[in-house]
Amino acid sequence: MIEARGLIFKYEKSGDPVLKDISLEILEGTYVAIIGPNGCGKSSLLRHLDGLLLPDKGELLVDGMRTRDTGSLREIRRMVGMVFQNPDTQIVGTTVEEDVSFGPGNLGLPPLEIRERVDTALDLVGMKKYAKRPPHTLSSGEKQLVAIAGVLAMHPKYIALDEPTAYLDPSARMIVFRVLKKLHQEGIAIIHVTHHMEEIVDADEIFVMNGGKIIQRGKPAEVLTRIAWLKELGLGAPRVTELLCRLKGMGLDIIAESLTLDDACAQIFSLIEGKASEA
Repeated sequence: MIEARGLIFKYEKSGDPVLKDISLEILEGTYVAIIGPNGCGKSSLLRHLDGLLLPDKGELLVDGMRTRDTGSLREIRRMVGMVFQNPDTQIVGTTVEEDVSFGPGNLGLPPLEIRERVDTALDLVGMKKYAKRPPHTLSSGEKQLVAIAGVLAMHPKYIALDEPTAYLDPSARMIVFRVLKKLHQEGIAIIHVTHHMEEIVDADEIFVMNGGKIIQRGKPAEVLTRIAWLKELGLGAPRVTELLCRLKGMGLDIIAESLTLDDACAQIFSLIEGKASEA
């Protein structure tokens, strides 16, 4: 479990806190999303999860290990893999397989185990056929998958992602999103910071941040259907939910709280069939 207890953090000693009394728990194997307007502290909180940033007050624990304890940082960073917006900041190898082997190589593992980890990680993200390719020849989406594979090769229990699809086109975004769902099904906990609400409709829990605080937490259906409130925060709702709300506002018999395209299509088809039978 990852646990924050009264976490307070500021970048400058004389400045205002960026994180203000943050307390939360992230259980093993769960899919957690963190949303909020720009500048609300999402990325700063994420960087506390593996000790890239350390709290000024309070504490952050990973499976009982405190990030303040320098002797625990190596193991914490193995357990909590970080994936950032721009994959170019994480890729260091001259080939894809060399890059993915970098992390496990630093653990001092035998070559055979490193080879096995690299092959397995690349296979999980669908990039095994690109193993010999130089990373600079890949698309942005493919680079992001390589960055995720590099984290997977460390055998983490948790993967924290800071808007991993921010620079990707819709098709590449969907590929990365499907990989994240697959990793969650494999039992890895996902902590996902994003502005794309469609990506987190299947999350186990959503934390909403504003002004350095967690102001709301709940299931996707409890958070993402509050369209007016989300807009006040400068956020959007899933486009499917917005569409159903508009249809409901036109007087149609619609359950506007649906979050997925399948639910929306089922409702619309049901309405069409009902109208057809009445005719």
